[in-house]
Amino acid sequence: MPTVFRWKGYRFFWYQADGAEPPHVHVWKDGKECKIWLRDLSVAFNHGHSQTELRALLDVTLAEQARLLEVWNEHFGL
Repeated sequence: MPTVFRWKGYRFFWYQADGAEPPHVHVWKDGKECKIWLRDLSVAFNHGHSQTELRALLDVTLAEQARLLEVWNEHFGL
């Protein structure tokens, strides 16, 4: 589970097997996890994050979108 970066205690990462799916990032903190698609910033799933947390996570993902896509492509060889 490579960690891409951390923000305010949130861990942004992906699972090794995620390369078969479109680019996305998982975000975890305190047993809560969500999955955000990187192309359109839609939420694939959310397990436990409040709407306020989710909005903040989407804002951070938008700010880091280009870097996340670059690292995704480097990691998964695209």
